[in-house]
Amino acid sequence: MDISVVIPLYNEDESLRELNDWILRVMKSNHFSFEIIYVDDGSGDKSWEVIEALSAKNENIKGIRFLRNYGKSAALNEGFKMTSGDVVITMDADLQDSPDEIPELYRMVKEEGYDMVSGWKKKRYDPITKTVPSKFFNFSTRVLSGIKLHDFNCGLKSYRSDVVKSIEVYGEMHRYIPVIAKWAGFRKIGEKVVQHRKRKYGVTKFGIDRFIKGYLDLLSITFTSRFIQSPMHFFGALGSMLFFIGFVIAGYLAYAKIFLEAYKMTDRPLFFFGLLAMILGTQLFLAGFLGEMISRSSNEMKKYHIKKYVNFKK
Repeated sequence: MDISVVIPLYNEDESLRELNDWILRVMKSNHFSFEIIYVDDGSGDKSWEVIEALSAKNENIKGIRFLRNYGKSAALNEGFKMTSGDVVITMDADLQDSPDEIPELYRMVKEEGYDMVSGWKKKRYDPITKTVPSKFFNFSTRVLSGIKLHDFNCGLKSYRSDVVKSIEVYGEMHRYIPVIAKWAGFRKIGEKVVQHRKRKYGVTKFGIDRFIKGYLDLLSITFTSRFIQSPMHFFGALGSMLFFIGFVIAGYLAYAKIFLEAYKMTDRPLFFFGLLAMILGTQLFLAGFLGEMISRSSNEMKKYHIKKYVNFKK
């Protein structure tokens, strides 16, 4: 199969039929073999009924339904597990991503050898309250990750199949899939300017809290990408350094008391700094040791509660 299209959605029943017809036109005009996987993230509207109706008419249209809303990352993660295509395309269900971009995204992966290609909405139809924080967020991510992309959070992306089968997307980490892919060893990451369309139906599902979560997730993914396999390298090194500083302070105070002058050691503030450094150093070292044991013994991925599947072969 050429292409798997994974579309996470939450309360998008108004746009689904139009989006589905558009994707079908693109696939047929380019003679692609394909599947479309809709992942209903616990919608409260008629999104699942629409997916079932579309699937009944075309066996290439498939659906996954969550019991409740887990978020976009969970939806993508489950969709990735079920893909069969050589190239996986992701897009949002709100018609702001154009399916006409699919052929070129597919070509860049198949012919130019990219591991993944991220869309860049160079011209956006979003309010300034969304575009300005987004630019700052993308700049920060470029600096910390070393990946030269302009738009990390664009939903329109393409991947080689082995990329999506090798990564796990959880929490709010869908914004950082290029970073996760690089961490997993896939380093040929490209970018394509894509069309951004005004929202035609409904309202955005993301509030101001996404920027707070975004930066917390950025710090999290930066740390885990460097130290998740060996947390002792971070905590152990920092703890050892602090303990050594505290030990040197204690040694100096002991020497001064014995050979230089008689004084009550606890009267000197330096004594408490040294004691604090040794206590913190010991705690950080133990944290690294425990983290090392946990990372080596726990590899089980998070499971999501799926309510229904449609059109997947058992």
